[in-house]
Amino acid sequence: MIEEATLGAGCFWCIEACLRELNGVNEVYPAYAGGEIVNPTYEQICTGNTGHAEVARVIFDTDKVSFEELLEVFWFIHNPTQLNRQGNDVGSQYRSVIFYHSEEQKNISESYLKRLSEEKVWDEDIVTEITPVSTFYRAENYHHNYFALNPQNMYCQAVVRPKVEKFRKVFAEKRKK
Repeated sequence: MIEEATLGAGCFWCIEACLRELNGVNEVYPAYAGGEIVNPTYEQICTGNTGHAEVARVIFDTDKVSFEELLEVFWFIHNPTQLNRQGNDVGSQYRSVIFYHSEEQKNISESYLKRLSEEKVWDEDIVTEITPVSTFYRAENYHHNYFALNPQNMYCQAVVRPKVEKFRKVFAEKRKK
């Protein structure tokens, strides 16, 4: 069965680059979700005043990858204890957030977060928001597949590449062949 997931883990270039390689993911693209402005631009999002988060919209085949497996990658590739930031990227647009599409996704997300918290996987408390998907807009075309198309970009070299390389090592058996 084909489902959708919407995940915010800081800069959408990082999560898109990793999820794009995951077996069972049919499509993934950067987008903006959760804000008040209709059809916002990247420049508006970067102000941190629109309420939107940078997210990856994931279209996936549940016969090949579960929503819980997507969450495993999601929590692995970012630090869910940093409120409204990821590293040097600061602002509510970089928040850790799961925009669920169904009650099942909500329940799985809440259960997974609870388990991670109880196991004290991180020293700090997890601040990941779990909220229903509402407003949603695709990001501008130049953001799509950004890492693959711009590997020499300094941000890609310093931030995206290390996350992708770490993902490739840890999730090697779950990557597309």
